[in-house]
Amino acid sequence: MKKILLSLIAFLPMLTLSAHTTENSDKEETTPTAVSAPLTVNQPLMAENTLAEQNPLSATATEVRSPKKHRNFLPTRHRIDREINKIKFAYKGEVMFGMTASYGTLSSDDTDFMLILDNLNADGTIATIRPFVGYFYRDNHCLGFRFGYNHVSGNIDNARFDFGEINDIDGDIPYLDLTSNNYSFGIFHRSYAGLDPKGRFGLFAELELAVVTGKTDFAYDSGDERHRYKSDNVQLKLAFNPGVAVYLYPNVCATLSFGLGGLQYTNVSMKDPVTGVKIGSRKASKMKFKLNIAAINIGMTIHLWNKKKE
Repeated sequence: MKKILLSLIAFLPMLTLSAHTTENSDKEETTPTAVSAPLTVNQPLMAENTLAEQNPLSATATEVRSPKKHRNFLPTRHRIDREINKIKFAYKGEVMFGMTASYGTLSSDDTDFMLILDNLNADGTIATIRPFVGYFYRDNHCLGFRFGYNHVSGNIDNARFDFGEINDIDGDIPYLDLTSNNYSFGIFHRSYAGLDPKGRFGLFAELELAVVTGKTDFAYDSGDERHRYKSDNVQLKLAFNPGVAVYLYPNVCATLSFGLGGLQYTNVSMKDPVTGVKIGSRKASKMKFKLNIAAINIGMTIHLWNKKKE
């Protein structure tokens, strides 16, 4: 028993030393963790949360200041560039002088009307000339002024028509004569689009606003008496005339345009040729878009510019 007590007394200091050593090591491991950097991270967040609870407006202001969190990325609309003006056919600052003309005739010898018409003697003529001048206020876009003259004449001399015995339709066409001379004044806008990289071939779309005024003489036979009347014509029209253009020389261009119709308003006042008294009038307005054979024009333009094309 004494030996056991002596052994415990001798071993007790060793246990106390080991327990003290273990406690010190635990303190060394836990101390850095308790005093480590999380305090520097958590303190601002705790401050912001406290301010948000006390003043909601300050929290909103803090959130607005955050660009990444509340930035609105709205989709932007970009204009589609069809590159119509990429090829330059005409340059800004150019002055254009030109003229378009058309001429056509109609004769009974060139038609198949002889199958139903006997002793027909008819002919007609349509001639148009229209000089113009324009200025290119920007590349491929021109604004100009045009003057025009139009002549129409035609007559039919004593024809007889017969649609056959089955239809039982026949009759006589009396003498008819028509002569019309009209003058036009208008402004136009023309837009070009080049077709080749060198800008020699191109298409253009032309919009024209014009006033047409003139006189018409009309005569016809009724029995053995010939009647003749005159009329004053006034027309306001908005026409669409597309076409093609090609440079024959560096500054000389040939054009071919087609009349595709538009808006028209016409006022015709008929007068007695002897007394000059107005005996009738007619007003008409129409909108039509179709190819007009009488409005196919061949033209030539000369382009003048201040500096050499590059």
